[in-house]
Amino acid sequence: MPIPPDHPVPALPDVTPAAWREANRVLLAKAIGEWCFEDMLTAVETDDGGYRLDLDSGTTYAFRATPGAFGALRVDPRSITRTATSMLGNEVAEPAWDAQQFLLEAASTLGSDPSTIATYFTEISATLAVDAARLTHGGETVAELRALGHTELECRMTGHNLLVANKGRIGFSATDVRSYAPESAQPVRLRWLAVHRGLAEFRGTSELSERDVLTRELDETTRARFTAVLEGAGADPHAYVWMPAHPWQWDHAVQVLHAADVAQRRIIPLGDSPDTYLPGQSIRTMANVTTPDRYDVKLPLKILNTLVWRGIPPHCTMGAPVVTQWLRGLVERDAFLTDECRTVFLGEVASVTVRHPYLSALADAPYQHLETLGCIWRQSVTARQDPDERVRTFAALLHTDRAGDAFVAELVRASGLDAPEWLRRLFDTLLVPLLHVLYRYGVTFNPHGQNTLIGYDENDIPVRLYLKDFVDDVCVSFTDVPERGPEPDGHDHVLPRKHPSIIRQHVMDQVFVGHFRYLAPLCAEQLGVPETTFWHLVRQTILGFQKRFPELSERFVEYDLLTPLIPRYGLNRDRIVVTRYTDRALRHALYPNGTHPNPLAEG
Repeated sequence: MPIPPDHPVPALPDVTPAAWREANRVLLAKAIGEWCFEDMLTAVETDDGGYRLDLDSGTTYAFRATPGAFGALRVDPRSITRTATSMLGNEVAEPAWDAQQFLLEAASTLGSDPSTIATYFTEISATLAVDAARLTHGGETVAELRALGHTELECRMTGHNLLVANKGRIGFSATDVRSYAPESAQPVRLRWLAVHRGLAEFRGTSELSERDVLTRELDETTRARFTAVLEGAGADPHAYVWMPAHPWQWDHAVQVLHAADVAQRRIIPLGDSPDTYLPGQSIRTMANVTTPDRYDVKLPLKILNTLVWRGIPPHCTMGAPVVTQWLRGLVERDAFLTDECRTVFLGEVASVTVRHPYLSALADAPYQHLETLGCIWRQSVTARQDPDERVRTFAALLHTDRAGDAFVAELVRASGLDAPEWLRRLFDTLLVPLLHVLYRYGVTFNPHGQNTLIGYDENDIPVRLYLKDFVDDVCVSFTDVPERGPEPDGHDHVLPRKHPSIIRQHVMDQVFVGHFRYLAPLCAEQLGVPETTFWHLVRQTILGFQKRFPELSERFVEYDLLTPLIPRYGLNRDRIVVTRYTDRALRHALYPNGTHPNPLAEG
């Protein structure tokens, strides 16, 4: 479906050569740092205090970098040089900026194959195109970003920290990116469909009926319009489940894979949503900007982005309301979480599941073809926040503007607190609820920067935690935990069961490795808080929680966050070396490759 005429697709952004080189230079530094961090490349120290990468291709890259937590290197983009042997045999050193050239020269050393490198090259190219456009057109200062609401701020973020090709979006054209990617900030109207009850199943939490959801999401005029469409097609409106679909997905996947269902009136297009939506960083989750109190909608997209196809598995749509209901039962009985921490769990309260009538019967069918139609309705931030509260993703703290100023530094300046005290408030706000759920219940979320949101008071001081994305991202330990009570899936599991060490690793990887590893140097550079002080404050928050709840001491050992070494899970390595672009029947688990030194261990 094309964008409505009142929201035309913007013209192809002009990208200047200087912006292209700068975007490459920054991504090249990130690639060197992350691939060395994941042990795909090995940098050796040089006599002048710098580092050198000798590639199998015969090319050498030299650079300066600052060592950081977990054994990481923070590479200075402007220090990188490239040395190659010319035809005449003389070595020529030159400033290096070309990330695409580096990928090809490093391919053999990385241990990948030409097919994978060529496909990954397209992901790198797509990422660079977006980054260069941002640099060309600038953007708001961090002071201006501070005034934005949650949804608008999401559109200004720049993607996953750990992943080098974090905006690959295989399947999207350049026009699709300009129409549907978060950085384009183009309002989108969803395409509503009626799906016959022989194909579709609605589920909701105990207080929500199918009618309740439709009444909340669609005004009376729109419901009457959609009813008239069905009656005009000779269909019984009550024989169908109504649901939204992403307009791109309707055009590129539903009408193709479900052509038989469309032809036989098992799927009937009803029309566009009356409200407009903006995509978040995940692209497939849409926030209502016309009526912000209405639900966010998570919709499948048949694109490959940040490691996986962005569909929604049927077990997730089926299980989402069940898991939300169960979590509410834990949370609402836990006075520490509800009264003291005031933690907000943005519930996935309703869903529609549609299984493909043919492919779902095919053994080992690649999952990308099985997750093309369905939806999950989630409570919106706007519906839950206080009037004077500002809510931002945890990832937003890492954002830097065109002048290099960090958003975290802007918030600290605005708060009136000194930096160590503000960070202490942040760590208490973020970690204490996560620690409580981990130690008390043996449960963890996938608390990465987009799933974890911070609520701030009118002075931009952190005050409480918001969590989202439950089904398939909530994991429970397979050990017996009486406090959990009866679980929602005693026979047909929708909650992944994992060893306590893996449960702990979710917190380690998503919070400490995935975000604090980047936040600590920003605080050192822009707030004057040394990295050692930063990690000491984090450790004190953990120890403070453990001191307050000594009855959980056995679980502090079971889920040990202070261990000297933690397993290394490489996301970039998984794409380039392990999984590559194999079309799999299931999303796969990551496997460790070595260890990291833990900065939270007692030194």
